[in-house]
Amino acid sequence: MTEVEPASGAVHVRAPGKINIALKVGAKQDDGYHPLATVFQAVSLYEDIVAEPDSRIRVSVTGRHADRVPTDERNLAHRAAQLLADATGTEEGVHLRITKGVPTSGGMGGGSADAAAALLACDLLWGTGLAREELGHLAAEIGADVPFALTGQTALGLGRGDVLTPALARGRFHWVLALLEDGLSTPEVFRAWDVMTTTPPPAPAIPSELMQALVSGDPHRLQNLLVNDLNAPAIRLQPRIADVFDALESTSALARVVSGSGPTVVALAADHAAALGIANSLRRAGVADEVLVVTGPTSGARLIESVRAAETEG
Repeated sequence: MTEVEPASGAVHVRAPGKINIALKVGAKQDDGYHPLATVFQAVSLYEDIVAEPDSRIRVSVTGRHADRVPTDERNLAHRAAQLLADATGTEEGVHLRITKGVPTSGGMGGGSADAAAALLACDLLWGTGLAREELGHLAAEIGADVPFALTGQTALGLGRGDVLTPALARGRFHWVLALLEDGLSTPEVFRAWDVMTTTPPPAPAIPSELMQALVSGDPHRLQNLLVNDLNAPAIRLQPRIADVFDALESTSALARVVSGSGPTVVALAADHAAALGIANSLRRAGVADEVLVVTGPTSGARLIESVRAAETEG
């Protein structure tokens, strides 16, 4: 840890939501968790956190689905701030003002993005001076998707998804997101998968062809390789997902898959114009509560502005 002068005023950090281009699930282990092999990609849908000095740690939330997000110790950003304070011995407080852009309980890691943004914002605000690697270790203690929200871009995730290896993805991929307001519980989706799967593999793996398709930057090479073992249990728990899949069949979508444990459906488009056409078709079909067009990969948690930096530039 290095000595860093604390930022004065406020610190603004942004972190991305994610999609799972591939998600393979292994047999449940004795600890109750499933080994995973997944490919994350950070996309252009963000959580923003402004961290301000306070006498204690507290959280307020605005934006998409804000009314569904707890603001007490259950909030992952709150947990991240407390974990950083405990790890570094700081007695400072912070007010974390979260503006949500990522769906809640949508399989896109919005809470994990909040936690990653809070770790970086509090580190900068308090001047605790942790290296990114040290922040990554803390992130893994909060949740499996939090380390990826710190790094962003594209990565292969193993273990519980928190053992990350950066993956090269050339160019820019265009995605259409079909959002459903009724979120899904990740534990419930995994329980449904346990019931529906008779012979799960002990060690899931991602095919090398998928990684090569990402390197090529060609969406047509990627189209037959999107996979999510949780598609079927997510559809069983939320049948509207099947309606989205059916509606996509009559569009130019190259592929479609549930992101994470759902219920967000991700469709791969050939380019931006195709993505706009797919999105319009889904809106006309009325099968989703909201339809968005995003791109990936994008950066992980990053500083947008601090008061001290802004004053220095002025």
